[in-house]
Amino acid sequence: MAMRNNDVYVIGHKNPDTDSICSAIAYTYLKNQLGQGRFVAKRAGEINEETRFVLNRFNMTVPEYVADVRTQVKDISIRETKGVDRNISLKKAWMLMKELNVVTLPVTKHGRLEGVITTEDIAESYMDVYDSKILSRAHTRYSNIVETLEGSMIVGNIEEYYTKGKVLIAAANPDLMESYIEENDLVILGNRYESQLCAIEMNAGCIVVCDGAEVSMTIRHLAQEHGCTVISSPHDTYTVARLINQSMAISYFMTRDNLITFRTDAFIDDIKSVMAKKRFRDFPIMNKKGEYIGMISRRNLLDAGKKKVIMVDHNEKTQAVDGLYEAEILEIIDHHRLGAIETMSPVFFRNQPLGCTATIVYQLFGENGQEIPKNIAGILCAAILSDTLMYRSPTCTSVDRAVAEKLADIAGINVEEFALEMFKAGSNLKTKSAEEIFYQDFKKFSMEGVTLGVGQINFMNNDELADIKEKLKPYIEKAYKEHGVQIIYIMLTSIIDESTEIICAGEGGDKLIEEAFGVKMQDGSAVIKGMVSRKKQLIPAIMETLAAR
Repeated sequence: MAMRNNDVYVIGHKNPDTDSICSAIAYTYLKNQLGQGRFVAKRAGEINEETRFVLNRFNMTVPEYVADVRTQVKDISIRETKGVDRNISLKKAWMLMKELNVVTLPVTKHGRLEGVITTEDIAESYMDVYDSKILSRAHTRYSNIVETLEGSMIVGNIEEYYTKGKVLIAAANPDLMESYIEENDLVILGNRYESQLCAIEMNAGCIVVCDGAEVSMTIRHLAQEHGCTVISSPHDTYTVARLINQSMAISYFMTRDNLITFRTDAFIDDIKSVMAKKRFRDFPIMNKKGEYIGMISRRNLLDAGKKKVIMVDHNEKTQAVDGLYEAEILEIIDHHRLGAIETMSPVFFRNQPLGCTATIVYQLFGENGQEIPKNIAGILCAAILSDTLMYRSPTCTSVDRAVAEKLADIAGINVEEFALEMFKAGSNLKTKSAEEIFYQDFKKFSMEGVTLGVGQINFMNNDELADIKEKLKPYIEKAYKEHGVQIIYIMLTSIIDESTEIICAGEGGDKLIEEAFGVKMQDGSAVIKGMVSRKKQLIPAIMETLAAR
């Protein structure tokens, strides 16, 4: 049986920022060091240029993208039933099924699925087929006949196929045999020389001599001259007659059209309904390349466990990876306001009023007595500098600053020089599309019955800010329609000036900003001096304004 996926995903919010990605990587490292299971850092969206710069600088791999954490086929036990060749006999297929305790065998060629054969198919071939010519119609290979009858080839080529004639038993005397044996027939007979001779002279295609009877040299020579195959079997005539149809290749009976297959990345929820409507008990599984890898049954779905998730840098459903409520949340490590995440059972929840999740992760290293490697220290420091805008944000605390300085020492970097490089890399957006810019740091919020989305882009260069604004203004209307929220804001934050120009879409969005900050929106935008934080300044002010209404 294939092992199910027991990984625990450590994952940040959608449209991840540097803190979200770096905290996930660092916390994954810590959890693996503690030996509490197998933990894997994941991401719920594309990384931005700032984060890419940080990961490249410290030689860290970008976490794998995961769009949905619902249980997939690859997360459950897949029975690795080996594919069989389409030319094996029904008997061999039946014996394999008994040996493997399965009711379905996949038929493959070079790793690709050709069909499936089931116990029901084999039973039908035995119980429902009365055509005496089916052995030839099925183009049965002589090697299959010999194997099924546990016999031996006396005359003929074992690799050839029996393709013409009917199967009959020579129970009568030779005079009567002449009236019903036709050319190419396969004749089952005993040790009587006269019967063997008659069948050969009537141009039978094959004779099967039962009871292990001796085949004389004369009969052998005559068979060769007439092109008649001779097979000897140790079984009696009745047993041979009963077994011979089981020598047919499974290709004649297997299901090859309209096969119901599933890919490893299919979600369990989606395939349950498909399974319920089909009579099959087992279903083939393919990988992304379309190659067969195993089988699953309805019973496998009963054992399907939920994926395990640790959330970092968020605790709101609107910001979480899709399918979160179908997963098992183990921990939440965050520094934002408390959202509306519900869990089935108690979880480890670490939430502190700090400027960055990375600061909490640093504390967890110390609390667990673990040293921080140089590259992990580098990405944690970068996360703090990013989230606090190099200590300029009102979210920054003395703890964040002290931790960042310690991490910089471990990583061997100069905070100011590194931060400037990082922000410069992150604000280099001239080659990006409006969509790529918009989603590099976008979050949804729900408060006081109002749903809104807020994106934030930080700049080191005010000239570049003006160019980006012209790109984003037309796009914000498109994004507004796509997300189904009531208001969308984009924060264009100047790190140097410590101010934000905010642009909006949606009915009442401009009035809300005017009330919250005492500014005048003109042409859908306004500059708010001293505002650099979405978490600490924009969202709380909007919440207070909505509550006052």
